[in-house]
Parts: sequence; structure tokens; C-alpha cells
Amino acid sequence: MKLPSLPRIDLLEPAVMLATVVQWLILASLTGLVVGVGTSLFLHALFFATGRTQSMPLWAYWALLPLAGLANGLLMGHARRRLDASGLKDSIFAAVHEQGGRMPWRTLWIKPVAAIITLASGGSAGKEGPCSHLGASLGSVIGQVFRLNAELRQRIVACGVSAGFASVFGTPLAGALYGVEMLIIGRIRHDFLFPALIAGMTSYQVSKALGIPYEHYAIDVLPVFSEWLFLRTILVGMLCGLVARVFVDLIYAVRNACHRLQARWAVWPPLMPLAGGIALALLVTFAIPTDYLGLSLPLMDRALAGEAMPYAGFLWKTILVAVTLGSGFYGGIVTPQFVIGAVAGNAFAHLFGISPSLGAAVGLVSVVAAASNTPLAAILMGVELFGGTVGTLYAAGSAIAAYLIIGHRSVYPDQRLGYAKSSWMRVRPDIPVGQEKTHLSYGLLKSWRQMRKRGWRIWLEPAGRRAGGAPHARESGRDDAQS
Repeated sequence: MKLPSLPRIDLLEPAVMLATVVQWLILASLTGLVVGVGTSLFLHALFFATGRTQSMPLWAYWALLPLAGLANGLLMGHARRRLDASGLKDSIFAAVHEQGGRMPWRTLWIKPVAAIITLASGGSAGKEGPCSHLGASLGSVIGQVFRLNAELRQRIVACGVSAGFASVFGTPLAGALYGVEMLIIGRIRHDFLFPALIAGMTSYQVSKALGIPYEHYAIDVLPVFSEWLFLRTILVGMLCGLVARVFVDLIYAVRNACHRLQARWAVWPPLMPLAGGIALALLVTFAIPTDYLGLSLPLMDRALAGEAMPYAGFLWKTILVAVTLGSGFYGGIVTPQFVIGAVAGNAFAHLFGISPSLGAAVGLVSVVAAASNTPLAAILMGVELFGGTVGTLYAAGSAIAAYLIIGHRSVYPDQRLGYAKSSWMRVRPDIPVGQEKTHLSYGLLKSWRQMRKRGWRIWLEPAGRRAGGAPHARESGRDDAQS
């Protein structure tokens, strides 16, 4: 009896894979080291600036917010002129998908400075945007210094983004995955994962050594797993998916309105964020508590601790973020998702008989999963932030439900579409989500036309009559054949 021949062992492939691992252990560790130092310097400067303005009287916002808006407008205008001269886009997505891992490093300092001005004056935004931008820019510089090819530069830019997120939030695993998962909706570049993980872990350790404080949260101990509780957390996740949709749509609405006003009246661009600063001062004077300005992290802490949050709390924060970023201030977009998710989950929890702290935790995870289209990173973030006590299954169910409910929207208009989220929808792959319109699938459209043509009666009749061929069904069949 002839035995089947064993597959030939190719000795070259394991050697190449070993060299790849060693290569990224060196390059990604270097990237994480550089990005960790850069983001730590930024965060220390941010903490210093916001610490001086944290307890401002109300009248001070009327002075600082408009001036900060004007400063943001001037800085971003200077950045646009430098970008036009370089011919490169200052975008992580463009760097990875279009520019072969190249970023315009001469504008590297502008966004971090603008973000410090925004947050120190009370503008409602996040701190992670400048860190991810710093990470991508520094990664691009490293790629150019070592004369890496375009494919390796793309990966090292993704490494820098992951390192920035890991450093700012203190979540190395979630940060590493976020920097990769955010690039394309529905598709993950697995070849980016190992370098992103090494860079994220290194950056986190460097920032911790340089004195960046990180906070983790203790959630009430959960009972043993319950299918009923699991379903209720999914319902909370679905509501938070709608909250994330309101968040994304309102930011776009304010931004588009500001662009139309500027074009219609030929407004000098720096005046738009100045007007946004005045609008923010009006809002906190007459309608919204000042707790919702700035990073609002104490508000998130209170929600996670179980303190009751108002139903309109998420909307107040959403409005302030939309006015801040939509009018032309610069800042991050993920930290507000934390706050909005925690406040909304806390407020909705009692509707489903869930503890407010658990509702806040799953709400935080759900809004990040939905608004950024990063469900896996959001689940890992929940595990890392809450020490696993929140229950991975509860976080996973709510996060994925929210990710589906929001549809094909994103806080990142340049985020690419890989696959549609439903088999009943279709999208063109690799198109920015801000440019692509989703469409119903052909099969669903065909079924809808048949229902409209035949009427709902055929779907309500007993199966026997439909099989036997009722007169109206036979007539509809003849009509279909003629059409």
C-alpha cells in the first residue's frame, strides 16, 4: 500500500516569517518609544493648561472661547497653506490608503497646539485626536528616515496611530486594535496587528514611566451569566446606537451649515470658530451646565459610579461637541464618545432593570463601537478599562448591536467601506464613508416590488390557497410574465 506523500516543507518561508517578526519587534518598538514620548509631552502640556482653567467663572468663557476659536482658525488656516504647498493631505486615512504612508511632518505641531487651546478654553472635544495625529506623523518620519518602501510605511503609520491611542487611554490592546480597525469598515488588515500591538504596548509603558496617570473603573460585581440580562444589555446597546447616530449626524449638520454660511457670505475662515466660541458661551450661559464643556471626564466618572444622569445629558454633550468641532475648533472625537455613551447608558439603564453603573459601562462601549465603527476594539476597551468585571459577553452584545444600528455612518468621513453591514444592503468597496451612499440589495428590491405589485393580501393568505393558485395570484403571475 502506497502511503500519501508528505507535503514539502519550504524552509525559506519560516525564515522570512522569523525575519518579519524580528523586523517589527525593532521598528514597532522604536515607533512606540518615539510616539510614547511625543504623546506624553503633549498630555503633560494639556494637563497643565486645563488645570489652570478648569474652574473658570462663567464670564471667563465669554472671553476665552471666542479668542480660542480665532486662534484655532488662524492655526488651521496656516496648516492648510502649508499642506497646499506640500501636496499631501494631513489625514491618517489618506496616508494609509492614498499617500503610501507619507504625512506632512512640517505641520506636526499645529494640531496638538490647537487642541490644547480648544480644551483649555472650555471647548468640548477629546484629547486623543492630537495623539493619533502625532503617532501617524512620527511613524511617517521614522519610515522616511529608514527609507522604507510604501507598504512598510503604511504599516508603520498604522503603528503610530495605535501607539497614540494606547498611550492616551492606557488601553494597549484596545488602542492597538483601534488603530487598525478604524481604517476600513468590515475589514481588518491582520498583517498590521503584530506591529500595532508591539507599538501600542511600548507606547503605553513609556507614557506610564513618564508619569501619565491612567484610571480604571470598578463596576458592581455581576451575577452569573443570564440570557435575560444579556438581552437587556443588547437593548441598551441598540438605544446607544441611535444615540451615536444623533451624535454623528449633528456634527455633520453643524459642519455643513458653517461651510454653507462661509461660502454664502464670503466669511473670513477664522471668524467661523470665533462665532462657534460665542455660540458655546451662549449655550452654557442659558441652557447647558458647564460640566459638559471640555473633556467632561468627571461627568463620565460619576455616570460609571452609578450617579443618576439626566435623559438629555447625552444630547447636551452632543450639541456642545458639534458646535465646537463643526465650527472649526480642533480636538479629538473619541473621548466625547466615552462621555456620551456613559451618560446615555446610565440614563437608560433603569428602563431595562439594569444597574446604572453597568448601563454606563455598556453604553460607553456601545457608542465607541457605533460612532467609530470599531466593535472589536470597543469590546477590548471595555475589558481593559473595567478589569473584565463588566462581563465580556454583555459588552460584546451591546457593542455589536450598536455597531449595526448606526448603519453606514462614521465620525471619520474618510473612513473606508469594506463590506456592507447587512446582506440587504450593498456598497462600493474602498470608498470613503462620507462619499458613498448605501443601496438596498437587488434581492430585497425585487421582493419589495413583488409585494407592492401583488398587494399584502397574498402574504396574509393561508399557504394552501397560495399553493392552489388563487385567481388574483394567477393574474399577478401573468402580469409578471408580461412585464
